[in-house]
Amino acid sequence: MNIRIYRILICLIIVLDVSAQDRLTVIKAKALVDVRNGQLITPAIIYSRQGKIEKIDSSPNIPADAIIIDLGAKYLLPGLVDAHSHLCHEYQYELEKVPGANIVTETAITDNATRALIGARNARDMLLAGYTTVRDLGNSGENTDVALRDAISKNWLPGPRIYAATRALAPIGGQFSKMTADARKVLVPKEYIEISGVDEARKAVREAIFNGADCIKVIVNNNQLSLNQEELTAIVQEAKAANLKVAAHATNGDQPALNAINAGVNSIEHGYTLSAPVLKLMAEKGIFLVPTDRTGVTRYQQRIKRALEAGVKIAFGSDMYYYDAQRNRGEVTASTYHAYTQSGMSNMQVLSSATMIPGELVAGPGKIGLLEPGYSADIIAVDEDPLKKIETVERVVFVMKEGKVINRRD
Repeated sequence: MNIRIYRILICLIIVLDVSAQDRLTVIKAKALVDVRNGQLITPAIIYSRQGKIEKIDSSPNIPADAIIIDLGAKYLLPGLVDAHSHLCHEYQYELEKVPGANIVTETAITDNATRALIGARNARDMLLAGYTTVRDLGNSGENTDVALRDAISKNWLPGPRIYAATRALAPIGGQFSKMTADARKVLVPKEYIEISGVDEARKAVREAIFNGADCIKVIVNNNQLSLNQEELTAIVQEAKAANLKVAAHATNGDQPALNAINAGVNSIEHGYTLSAPVLKLMAEKGIFLVPTDRTGVTRYQQRIKRALEAGVKIAFGSDMYYYDAQRNRGEVTASTYHAYTQSGMSNMQVLSSATMIPGELVAGPGKIGLLEPGYSADIIAVDEDPLKKIETVERVVFVMKEGKVINRRD
């Protein structure tokens, strides 16, 4: 082909693509959930252009040149957000019969390429289930989550928008059980950056930033081992200097969470036994709780009730990482909202914790998690009113991410 003709064709393709992006897209439906104000807007008409929402309207006067997506009697929601995911992390239930078998299988046998492919499969399934954004908090091998994030952002494969943490910062041994010195030397660095002292804490954050982290994940405590106040403060200082948020894994007891709170972290992950005074302090400091509760597990429900009473912002996080032979990662994740209603949250509170609140935590205000002007056109649809029937969110029938239709089932 003549080089001049080739260049003209390339220019035409670019112009046509830009023109398509500039066109107004209008999504029509029976209603949309106004998550901020806790109400339905009926009928619902969303105008979007170049991947962002321009306006919400109920007027039928739609410009003639607009692309119209008529979803009929569907209900519209913001794209779902999972603030605690592990897309490249996958354990097997049957291997739990042998202590350490899952750790060895994933870190010593499964290579990074395979883990990336596992992540690609889980990312696709999460997106089809309506999750347009996830925060991936470690246990992803050596920067596999960053590679997955970048591949999705380049449109090489389908998946949610990813905020990646790379390897988690942790006390000696990470979250692994006791092992020989030789095994620890090889296996732990594949998943964690071990910290002992303030200087190592600062260096670990800088290494995560160098490796492409969007946020920092820190394991505050693991059994008897716990990072101290000085180490945690150094981590937060280094992260904030790079404008990165810090997610703090703190499980049982108040003291690990208190150390993280006093250091200035942005969220407490799990916090299974947090007391009312600690939750009140979190609310005062604007620190989010990411409970990672599972349907059917009732022993930690009271702390969600205490969090609601204290006014803590609750952001949904699945913490899913086991392979389920019956359901994919997206389906399993969507099924866990029942754990929150069982803990006393209303359907509206659950929807807020699944969209607006984690959107603010993960991306900052004004970007994702709401159907409002200026927000990313991340839009999903369900068949029934989710304010009356939360389980309808388990069957998402329409997914749009950044103004592009990903999936539609009539």
